[in-house]
Amino acid sequence: MEIVEKSKEKISVVLDIDESLANAIRRSVSEIPTLAIDNVTFIKNDSALYDEVIAHRLGLTPLKIDGNLEEIENCTCKGKKCSKCTVQLKMKIAGPCTVYSKDLKSKANVIYDDIPIVILSNGQELELIAEAKLGKGTEHVKFTPGIAFYRDVVDIDVKENCECLSVCPKYLLKEKGKFKNVYDCDSCDLCLEECKKEGRDCVEIKKTGKIIFFVESFGQLDAGEVFIRAVGALNQNLKEISKVK
Repeated sequence: MEIVEKSKEKISVVLDIDESLANAIRRSVSEIPTLAIDNVTFIKNDSALYDEVIAHRLGLTPLKIDGNLEEIENCTCKGKKCSKCTVQLKMKIAGPCTVYSKDLKSKANVIYDDIPIVILSNGQELELIAEAKLGKGTEHVKFTPGIAFYRDVVDIDVKENCECLSVCPKYLLKEKGKFKNVYDCDSCDLCLEECKKEGRDCVEIKKTGKIIFFVESFGQLDAGEVFIRAVGALNQNLKEISKVK
C-alpha cells in the first residue's frame, strides 16, 4: 500500500487489489456506526419551513461525541433510549436571525458550526429537542461518515504531440513521453476518442492492475480512520459468513 495523500479530511492510497475488493471496501463505509440526529420533538416552530424539513436538515448535520456510545440495539436499556445510547440536543432561539447548526446545545459536538438550518423573521421562534443515536449508512445515509471511491492506476504513453492532447479535462497530456503510475487519470477516454476522429494513434493508456482508493470524511472521523474501519467492517462480515456451514 502506498499513501499518495493524507489529511484529516481526505486520504488516497494505492492498493494492489482488484475492483471487486475495492468496491467491497467502498460499500463497507456504510457499515461504520456514526452519530446522527434520529428524532426531533418540536415545541414551537413559527418559521416558514415545515417541521419535517427542519428535522431533515438537522439529521444531516454531522455530529461526534467524546467517549463511547452504545448502539441502541446493543444497549442494556433494551431500546428505552438511555444516556448510554442516546444523546439529547436542544435548541431555543428567536428571530430575526438565521438559525445555524451551532445553535444546537448538547454534549455532542457539531462539526460544522455554520450550516444554515432556517431563517427566522421578527417575532418568530424555534424551540425543539432532538435525540441522536449511533446508526449505519445501510439504515440511512445520514449515518455515513464519509464517501469512498476508486479508479484504476494507469500508464500513459504519449507517442507524439497532437491536438488530441488538448482535450484532456485534467491537462495530463501535455507533451510526448511515457508516464508511469498516473493517479489523476479518470480513464474518460476523451483523448482516445479524439485520436480516432483524427485517424491517429497518439496516446496509449494501459491499466497497471492497481487501484487508487479515495476517502473523503464528513468530519465525524479522520479519513484514515474511515478507511481502517471500513476494512474492519468488511473483515467482520466475512468472519460472520465463514461461520455458515
